[in-house]
Amino acid sequence: MSAGTYSPRPGAAPLPRMIAAQAALETRMLLRNGEQLLLTVVIPTLLLVLFSAVDIVDTGAGEPVDFLAPGILALAVMSTAFTGQAIATGFERRYGVLKRLGASPLPRWGLMAAKTLAVLVTEVLQIVLLTVIAFALGWSPEGNPFAVLLLLVLGTVAFSGLGLLMAGTLKAEATLAAANLVFLLLLVGGGVIVPLDRFPDAAQSVLGLLPISALSDGLRDVLQHGAPMPWGDLGILAVWAVLGLGAAAKFFRWE
Repeated sequence: MSAGTYSPRPGAAPLPRMIAAQAALETRMLLRNGEQLLLTVVIPTLLLVLFSAVDIVDTGAGEPVDFLAPGILALAVMSTAFTGQAIATGFERRYGVLKRLGASPLPRWGLMAAKTLAVLVTEVLQIVLLTVIAFALGWSPEGNPFAVLLLLVLGTVAFSGLGLLMAGTLKAEATLAAANLVFLLLLVGGGVIVPLDRFPDAAQSVLGLLPISALSDGLRDVLQHGAPMPWGDLGILAVWAVLGLGAAAKFFRWE
């Protein structure tokens, strides 16, 4: 046995390993949080089952689940990437967790990348669960899977940027209230459950520019109507993604 066999090797772990470890931690923390599970799993599942089984809202011709499933998938993305991430990051900022992590070998952009990976892992679990439930309710999707994937990725980026912007500029309590309020407002006025054509014409033109409306309408065009690529909705999501991430990068405060 040579000298120094058990001597420490100071230095940070490779960056990909640090990001993967932080992402795994973020995912476990998110899935163990009761409020997060309520937002990300329970509420979307209940809405899908309830409005598919009970004729409460006129969703037009065809089975209600064919209209509702794409909107609920959009809601799941928003609940995780925006509402859940904003609340969790806001309280981490308040308690000084972000400040301490920012002083670790993991760079700040690496921490944001780890949070994004945790969001994506959670969304995969959500989408699998909601898809299984929708199939059990008689859902018959169609369309281009690549278009669906592109919509979900752009929607995630857009909502993540907006969630980080809110968490990095408001106090934790204000973030909690504002994120939940925005969630409820967009649930009602974002084309998730109530079709946008049920609103006045003036309101439709404004609501159609919201990221949740673009995501739900784009998914619905592809999965319900078989559209090849909803470029208009993708463009709206891309604009929100650039604006949200740009504003978050500029105004985010770590303390």
